Amino acid sequence: MHIPLNFLDLIVTPIFLIIFFFIARKIVARHIEQEPYYKYFIPGLAAKLFGGIALCLVYIFFYGSGDTLLYFNDSVTLSKLFLKVPWQAIRATFLPIDADMWFALDDSTGYLYYAQDQRAFMVDKITWPLAFLSFNSYIAQTLLLAFICYFPIWRLYKMFVYEIPGMERNFAIAIFFIPSVFFWGSGLLKDSISFACVAEFAASFHHLLKIRKRIFPNLFGMAYSAYLLLSIKPYIFFALLPGTSFWLLGYQTTRIQNGLLRMSLIPIAITVAALSGYFMLAIIGESLGEFSLNKVMDKAIVTQNDLKQEYYQGASFDIGEFDSSVGSMLSKAPVAINAALFRPYLWESYNPGMFISGLENFILLIVSIYLLIRLRVFYLFILLFRHHVLFFTVFFSLFFAFSVGLSTANFGALVRYKIPAVPFFVASLFIISNTFTEIQRQRKAQRGEAFSIQ
Repeated sequence: MHIPLNFLDLIVTPIFLIIFFFIARKIVARHIEQEPYYKYFIPGLAAKLFGGIALCLVYIFFYGSGDTLLYFNDSVTLSKLFLKVPWQAIRATFLPIDADMWFALDDSTGYLYYAQDQRAFMVDKITWPLAFLSFNSYIAQTLLLAFICYFPIWRLYKMFVYEIPGMERNFAIAIFFIPSVFFWGSGLLKDSISFACVAEFAASFHHLLKIRKRIFPNLFGMAYSAYLLLSIKPYIFFALLPGTSFWLLGYQTTRIQNGLLRMSLIPIAITVAALSGYFMLAIIGESLGEFSLNKVMDKAIVTQNDLKQEYYQGASFDIGEFDSSVGSMLSKAPVAINAALFRPYLWESYNPGMFISGLENFILLIVSIYLLIRLRVFYLFILLFRHHVLFFTVFFSLFFAFSVGLSTANFGALVRYKIPAVPFFVASLFIISNTFTEIQRQRKAQRGEAFSIQ
């Protein structure tokens, strides 16, 4: 296995950091006058790069092994193969691996760990050019991936700012500064790529829906993001389809001027969105292989049965018994969503890293309960039509949380798997709280005007 940390990291890493922040300053200088929210561009980038470095050091000095180090090994192997036999590295990137490529590997290049895992090897295909550009430095390669993935995430931030001006600071917190997100979402992992793909897909979809400029680049952004998600983590695409269906129908519904007609169409819109999402999942089911709708249900049962084994030693959790029928799984929706968004609780944290996650979850739980009490639940449905972007953020985050909570039974995996849902859920809380406050302020002003007239 290739050594993940050496003297080269001390040279290449600072150079990369200087280059990244130089580029960032140029970008900010170009936009800050007309778009003041660009003041968050460099702090957001700094958080992501810090998360990438922190994750590297934790895996090297605390865990000592893990998938990020195996991805690094494979990317260095392919990088060295490119220097030795360029054609074989290119073929491995775009074509199935064959015997000729296996014979091209030797002790000078190293060997591949993930060649037999199609979804993990996709990460190798994406990241080995970054290893080549970073001179096979583990930390520098991680930073280069984090830097590239930051731009789709910045597009997502701009989408929220475009939809609801005046909440730039809130959205910056939700997108850039949640500790678990900028830690697990910045390393040489599937999670970094998948979160960037979700951000690009959502921002491109929003651009096509609302702004309607640069059609082809945004169509390409959606298509390429969908391709990467299907190749790396197809279950995330599961959640995107119903979410975007609700978003599209919610947007079309909110454009209806007649309030009575609009409210009467709500049940129809929800039913059409749910059915369209389900049938789209069914249509692409065969291409998803083990992540097809039926197999995901079966996998959730196997996972929950496996968690009862003694070797987990307290790292697992149990949401109760259920079978693979839709009704049985839906009955577990509340406890599954709760597990994905708010667990591990503080008292379930068994190491320092898990304690930080537990503290983050505790804050999120308190804020969510406070908002539910404040809104009396009923107002939540009204607010969905006040800002149609909530159709996507709420349904995507909750549906994704339901999927992850249902099929994941280990706290260590749960903390990572839920990363794409957390920023959208937190952004939803900010939007709901801010909008409800505005409504109350407007009603007080109206009552004040009525009183003054009398």
